[in-house]
Amino acid sequence: MNRLFASEWPLATSQQTSAGQEFIGLSDITGFLRHYVSTIAACLVAALLVAWFYNSTTDSVFTATTQILIEPRLPQHLQDGGEVNLSLDTAQIESQIAVMQSEKIASMVIDQLKLVDDANFNRPPAPVLVERLRKIKNLMVEALQLQKSAWLNALWEHIGLGAPESAAKLTDYQRSRLSMLIFLGSLDVRRVGVSYAIEISFTSADREGAARIANATADAFVHEQIETKAEAAREGGAWLEKRLQQLRTQMNEAMARAQAFRSRHDYSVGGDPSSGDGGNSEPTLEELEVTADTYQKMYESFLQAYTNSVSQQSYPVADARVITAATPPLFPSAPKPKLVVAFAGVAGLILGIGLSFARHSFDWTIRSPRHIRDNLGIECVGELPPTSKHREFGNVDEVVRHPWSRYSQSLRKARTEISLAETNHPVKFLGLTAVSNNSQKSSVVSNLATLYTMSGLKTLVIDADVRRPTITTRLLGCPDVEGMECQGPVRHNIIRALGRRFDVLSSSVVDAKRLLVPRNMQAFLSEVSADDPAAYDIVIVDLPTLESGADDLIVGSVLDGVVVVAEWGKTHVDALMELVRTLQASKAQILGVLLTKARVMTSKHHRVAAKHGAFGVRQSV
Repeated sequence: MNRLFASEWPLATSQQTSAGQEFIGLSDITGFLRHYVSTIAACLVAALLVAWFYNSTTDSVFTATTQILIEPRLPQHLQDGGEVNLSLDTAQIESQIAVMQSEKIASMVIDQLKLVDDANFNRPPAPVLVERLRKIKNLMVEALQLQKSAWLNALWEHIGLGAPESAAKLTDYQRSRLSMLIFLGSLDVRRVGVSYAIEISFTSADREGAARIANATADAFVHEQIETKAEAAREGGAWLEKRLQQLRTQMNEAMARAQAFRSRHDYSVGGDPSSGDGGNSEPTLEELEVTADTYQKMYESFLQAYTNSVSQQSYPVADARVITAATPPLFPSAPKPKLVVAFAGVAGLILGIGLSFARHSFDWTIRSPRHIRDNLGIECVGELPPTSKHREFGNVDEVVRHPWSRYSQSLRKARTEISLAETNHPVKFLGLTAVSNNSQKSSVVSNLATLYTMSGLKTLVIDADVRRPTITTRLLGCPDVEGMECQGPVRHNIIRALGRRFDVLSSSVVDAKRLLVPRNMQAFLSEVSADDPAAYDIVIVDLPTLESGADDLIVGSVLDGVVVVAEWGKTHVDALMELVRTLQASKAQILGVLLTKARVMTSKHHRVAAKHGAFGVRQSV
């Protein structure tokens, strides 16, 4: 059944993925966090360091606020007309805000408070990076009391963190423009809700200065309104005065013409009948009197307007008044250390999780049984955590030295999974292979053979990895493999492993007898498994790796099953897929993948490993 499944692997993969897709559970999330905890912690620490650097190098600033109220006023000619509903629309309020933020108001405040000559005011609110680094240097020097260290001062000078250089002298125009930019950048004007109240805020390093400038800005706006109205009244009065002179002249001329007409015509209102133009050559008395009366009324009207204009110039009234004066704030408005640290912590966690997710998305190494099942279409027979001794090839006797370790329990579970594999007959000839030579394949072979012997099975280990004979060199104590002699039949060259209860056939014998040829290996396996007291119950073959050569893996076709050993987080999916295809092409029965050095074990495998491990230990005892 497995052989048929392996031959139809590409189709079965998609079918199995769609039919048995697992959802992301709590164990997957916790496993993800455990694996990338170092990345998340590094991002969190980096964000907190940035927050500490910002809080340590940023000067405290204070924001003072004042409020003014815009009051719409009725024109003089409408005040006696009864009840009139007059309101300001949004555009008018925004226009008043634009006036408050204009350079005219700023110039009035700067000139009044002489801010151009105020060094504290003209200091940049946000220091540049060099100034921040210089502050950190000063904090370190003061904490370590290294003010008098000559070589350290020379080092600071060399890297540009010494005493700040004197600023270049600016022209009067540059100084005024710099003060103007700082003023406008620190000023904030906004409407309070939908009311006619406007809030003026100013931010400065000096709390008293912030309140003084905010109040001065409000006063400047009120004075600007008064001056604008007075100037408009003065200009209107001048125009009215000029117009009055013209109307007076025109009125006098009209009255004089009417008086002259009366004296010449003896108050006659008719025309001369003897004239040839029908009596229409001169205006009538009525026309002259109407003209004179019209000019008189116009003159009186303009005279009244001129009188009102002159009276308005004497006491102009603004349409805005201050309702709340600014006071020096008690606490700085920025920076807020706790808020900055909290924001940095959240940002660090988000960045760490995002970076971890990106690493996880672009990581094509094997990290879970589901990864194996989804990408290869075969099952994972077990997950082995790292051994207690961090050797290159693992500890070959871990199950003896630490029988209750997680590694030993997980390997017992894997042995049970192998024995329960769906094959045509029980697994008696078992092969183990891997992708690279740096895997823990040989360590798994040695510990698995020990488990079988602890269960009462007579076990033989064949070191078929002739190019990297780890089993031979570490279990037989034969570093010079090439020097080992092969005499007589193959069976006569089997040696008991040092300090262990299973036998080993060295790689030199395998190479000399050409046991990597399938028919030779099949003949030898038939010999050692014959029905006699000396027969072996289980034979474990340490197969060559894919890195050593794909041709040597053909010998796996004569075995009952082959287990692929993959290292967690290092074995690439493509390489493992190539190994599976090679085994399938050689007609080898693939039992599954054994995952070693698994830093994150699934809860299912962990629980089953613990149960089977405890049962296996009690059974072996």
